[in-house]
Amino acid sequence: MENNKMLNEPAVEEKKTSRWKKLVKKFGIGGIIFFTVKGIISSTLIYFLGKNAWTVVANYFSTIFD
Repeated sequence: MENNKMLNEPAVEEKKTSRWKKLVKKFGIGGIIFFTVKGIISSTLIYFLGKNAWTVVANYFSTIFD
């Protein structure tokens, strides 16, 4: 019985570590900040470039056919 308890206890401890703690160990705090800022900047650029894309395309084709 004691052997069974000893074998099962480490498995329970491994499940208790949260997902955030695993990410912090893997990337570090600097990595998480870097990827967060990179995601925000990328999302902002995609939004504003996509918002303006049809205007640029329309102006380009209108100048060709004038």
